[in-house]
Amino acid sequence: MKLLMRSSKKKETEINPVVSEQMELDIGHILEKINSFTLLVSELLESGKSLLKELSNEFEERLILIHKERIDKWQEEIKELHVLDASNEDVNALLHSARYLLQNFHTDS
Repeated sequence: MKLLMRSSKKKETEINPVVSEQMELDIGHILEKINSFTLLVSELLESGKSLLKELSNEFEERLILIHKERIDKWQEEIKELHVLDASNEDVNALLHSARYLLQNFHTDS
C-alpha cells in the first residue's frame, strides 16, 4: 500500500511540479501583463470601431450631399435647356411668320 502511495505522490509531482515562490511571482507578473495587454487591445478595438463608425457616417453624409448637389446642378441645366428651347421655338415661329409676310409682300407687289 505504501508503495502505491509513493507512486501516486511521484505522479502528482510529475504532473504538478513544485513551484517556487519566485516562480509564482514571475508567473503572476506575466499574467498581469497578459490581462493588461488584453484590456489595451480591447480598448483600442472599441475606439477604432467608434472612429471608423464616425468616419463612415461622415463619408456617407458627404457622399449624399455631393450626390444631391450634382443632381440639383443637372436639374438646373435641364430647366435652362427647356427655357432655351422654348425661346428658340418662339424665335423660330417669329422667323417663320416674318418669312411668310415677306413672301406674301413680294407676291402682292
